Amino acid sequence: MHIPERLYYSDSFVRTFSAAVTQARELSGSTEGSIWQVALDRTAFYPTSGGQAFDTGVLLDTSQGGTGLEISVEEVEEDDDGAVWHFVRQPLAAGTHVEGRIDWERRFDHMQQHTGQHLLSAVFQNELHAATVSFHLGGSTSTIDLAIGSLAQATLERVERIANEIIAEDRLVTTHYVSREEADSMLAAGELRKLPDRQGAIRIIDIKDCDRNTCGGTHVRSTGQIGGLLVRDMEKVSRGIRVEFVCGMRAIRAARADLAVLKGTAAMLSIGAHELPASVSRLIAAEKAAARERHKLREELAELQAATLAVNVPVENDLRLVVREWKDRDRDFVRLLASRTAAASSFTAVIFIAKEAEPARVFVARSRDLAFDCGRILKEALLQLGLRGGGSADLAQGDVPFEHEGVLRASLINAIRNSIERSTQAE
Repeated sequence: MHIPERLYYSDSFVRTFSAAVTQARELSGSTEGSIWQVALDRTAFYPTSGGQAFDTGVLLDTSQGGTGLEISVEEVEEDDDGAVWHFVRQPLAAGTHVEGRIDWERRFDHMQQHTGQHLLSAVFQNELHAATVSFHLGGSTSTIDLAIGSLAQATLERVERIANEIIAEDRLVTTHYVSREEADSMLAAGELRKLPDRQGAIRIIDIKDCDRNTCGGTHVRSTGQIGGLLVRDMEKVSRGIRVEFVCGMRAIRAARADLAVLKGTAAMLSIGAHELPASVSRLIAAEKAAARERHKLREELAELQAATLAVNVPVENDLRLVVREWKDRDRDFVRLLASRTAAASSFTAVIFIAKEAEPARVFVARSRDLAFDCGRILKEALLQLGLRGGGSADLAQGDVPFEHEGVLRASLINAIRNSIERSTQAE
């Protein structure tokens, strides 16, 4: 397979180029119509590699008698043999001459993010001795994973400030090649942090007086072209700390989006954006107080209803069996009501069903002077329907489809009465 000349290695700012098709093959297994993979003798399209996403753009067929057929390049990838494949929806015959045009806005954005990653990783290494173990350039944000146990917010902001100072200094970003032997010597001397596992010339990216690293990606010519770096977030991950960041226009868009959220939220509260922290604190405190009051009222309501439900059902054969269903009460309240009703009077068992949503939720509870096990009785009744549920001896719950609720109810009633009858006979 022909290995193409990769124009972005020598100049990441190449936007257009001429090339010839060396091979085309239809991609099998596609569910979105025919997709073709086209290889060129030279290309400026960057394939997905090293955490950086592929370029997109177009190929203009210049071999069609001047018709200028324009074909979109939707994806680019490199195979294990070093061939670069351009994914298109129209075939191009071998030998066809094309003009490639890179989607420059996408490419330059990737260059800003990738160079920004080199810079941010270098500052973390230089300031904290925190090595970057992985990098991902996403569609809206990018991340690096750092080999460090913890990271204080103040330290994160200091690293961000240093990175932006270097951006403002507009330091040169240069590319050059060294032999494998020279690269090994640089690694041993601590001038490089890592080396790729391959032979041949090694590509070095150098940010003046800041970072020197091996990389096959695309980069800007000076740090000023990064256009600013904004750290968005950090979180603990298995390998250390993950730092999310954006550079260039992404940083501007992110700042504008954040401002829009702040202003919109402030407008809903009829306050200024600077008043949001204090206002939100007051709202949270008020909500907590209201939640405590609602809980207290629910408890009181459950106590009142439980007493009424219990006294309205007489004791028969040493059992007061209260069976009710609700379509307008939430499940948590029905559960509370079941517990309170069972505790309100002696010899009391309850079967309460919450039917505000499918499936119904069934609660079984008993007073402490009854000997049957609610969890066991409910579990056995549900198993007969191929369902699961259970709980403690005093209170159990399970879900049942509406269509089987009547059968389950009858089974529970029968099981509870039989249990009470056996207990009475045993005495």
